[in-house]
Amino acid sequence: MFGAKGELSIELEGLDQRKKVPFKDQSGKESLLPVFSADEDIIGKVNLNLVKGKKFEHQGIKIELYGRIGMDYIDISYEKNQTSDFISLSRELEPPGAITQNISIPFSFNKVEKQYETYTGRYCRLRYFIKATVTRKVSSNMVKEIEFAVLNCQSEVEENSPIKMEVGIEECLHIEFEYNRQKYSLKDCIVGKVYFLLVRIRIKYMELAIIRRETIGAGASATNENETIAKYEVMDGAPVRGENIPIRMFLGAFELTPTYYNVNNKFSVRHFLNLVLVDEEDRRYFKQQEIILWRKEL
Repeated sequence: MFGAKGELSIELEGLDQRKKVPFKDQSGKESLLPVFSADEDIIGKVNLNLVKGKKFEHQGIKIELYGRIGMDYIDISYEKNQTSDFISLSRELEPPGAITQNISIPFSFNKVEKQYETYTGRYCRLRYFIKATVTRKVSSNMVKEIEFAVLNCQSEVEENSPIKMEVGIEECLHIEFEYNRQKYSLKDCIVGKVYFLLVRIRIKYMELAIIRRETIGAGASATNENETIAKYEVMDGAPVRGENIPIRMFLGAFELTPTYYNVNNKFSVRHFLNLVLVDEEDRRYFKQQEIILWRKEL
């Protein structure tokens, strides 16, 4: 940021070697953000470059670290434009005074637990950012922000049993479906099958979709928003009794996030497999099953 007498910038340590991933904001604009894990220190420096030959007076320089949940896009009056900071830390870097040459001030935020992942959804956004402020007495303050991402990998999950269910309409349709497990990493492949035990209606096609459900709030006041993340046709044409239809869906092809439960008491994100059958009269028969998604690696 340029001021009347200088330029303010923030430089994070080791940024050139750090992995960067694309993130979209709620307007759809994409940017590359450097990635940190939950327990990594945030180290860097604040640079203030002056216009040559000019003295720069200020009322103090500080650096701040924020973890913020914003719900600016919820179409509910009591939630609209609300933000909530689950991390808010400040460090004073310089007391009030005058500067006559360029300065570079180191800073660090050590052992700050960043337990939630960066997330942009339909309703809400969770973001991390560093903010440097140079307070001025007469002129407006100089402010610079840079954003970074937090992604947290897990080890292999335990108790990962297959999903088996039966659904049907009495004397018309009876099917069994099976998925190889309930918990999947974001790069996994869902393998399953659909077995037709009874078919007395003419099925036109069958599709499988992944539904992301954002839940804002809790209890009676909770608001749900469903979004179809992925969809593909499993079968085209009428099945017969005894037919076995295989299912194979590669999750790495889609923009998925892990499952999040009760993030800072503000929101949750869950995922469902939605199996849909459509008959020749365009009637739809469907069954949803929740799956748990987790991050194995970046």
